[in-house]
Amino acid sequence: MSHPASPEDIIAATRAWLERDVIGLNLCPFARAVHAAGRIRYQVSRAETTQELRSDLMSELRLLRSLDPAQTDTTLLIHPDVLGDFADYNDFLGVADAALAELGFVGVFQVASFHPAYQFAGTKPDDVTNRTNRSPYPLLHLLREASVERAVRDYPDAALIPQRNIETLRRLGSGTTSPGLPHRPGPPGPAPRP
Repeated sequence: MSHPASPEDIIAATRAWLERDVIGLNLCPFARAVHAAGRIRYQVSRAETTQELRSDLMSELRLLRSLDPAQTDTTLLIHPDVLGDFADYNDFLGVADAALAELGFVGVFQVASFHPAYQFAGTKPDDVTNRTNRSPYPLLHLLREASVERAVRDYPDAALIPQRNIETLRRLGSGTTSPGLPHRPGPPGPAPRP
């Protein structure tokens, strides 16, 4: 079943989440520069099956490979009509990794995961730390390995980012991470802690 929101509305909500939560709370210190430079591609997949999403993912990876990183460094592939259940979404991440391998893109790209009901392994659904990876819609973040390596190399104490994020979210409490993103507990899932 298709999501009632238009692609433009879906992108607007995702961009607002990125600006307000990811950048606003500094959950990813690397996002600000890429966003400010307009180098993030927002793409809404209308896939309603995992096979269709896999096809869209592969198309986006091929496209991203063909684009100049100075113009388009990363893609947010938003898929509101499939994998709404977090356990199913989490299982799909193995499919995403297999698609990278099939395309010969292991070591070229990586896929980061965000979902409205994201839950790290070993946490309860309402654990505020799950919020680091909670987005308005399910999405796959396609990242260039070279960009990630460069950002981590140039950022002091990059290994401490996950712990700092946990501390930030615990300080804010479980109600919201920021004024716009409501708390949405989800079903248990085995997503590993970063």
